[in-house]
Amino acid sequence: MKIAVYPGSFDPFTIGHLDVLKNAAGLFDSVYVAVLNNSAKSPVFSVEERVEMIDRMIESEGFQNVRAGSFAGLLVDYAKQIGAQYIIRGLRAITDFEYEFQIDAVNRHLNPEIRTVYFMANPAHSFLSSSNVREIGEMGGSIEGLVPHCNYDYLRERLARQK
Repeated sequence: MKIAVYPGSFDPFTIGHLDVLKNAAGLFDSVYVAVLNNSAKSPVFSVEERVEMIDRMIESEGFQNVRAGSFAGLLVDYAKQIGAQYIIRGLRAITDFEYEFQIDAVNRHLNPEIRTVYFMANPAHSFLSSSNVREIGEMGGSIEGLVPHCNYDYLRERLARQK
């Protein structure tokens, strides 16, 4: 069984993330969307809120082989815990590649058995990031079409209160 983990802060999960997930779900038997619980960051949404939004998206999209969860600590340890042999990452631009190349080298050092699989962003989503969505929403702009439809109302209302 081919198991993959798709890690990220997902603060919030965007349609760019969804595009990567759809590609991964089509290639792997099981995909775990794993929200990183990083105490060094100051996310807008709690880990629990992010997992709930991803669960709602999984149900809305009808994914049968995707699960949501969270982890703290090293990704390779979490991957081993869930039996994942692959790490999923999305690439938007060359700067993403440089960062991801370094992370892959570290992960291979920590666990040479885990491979990273990269998916190129749909060009229509190459500009999109969670921080862009947060900023647009906090400033009262429309985030419609930038986040999964099932989470749109929740995110719009919640971001508007962040001001």
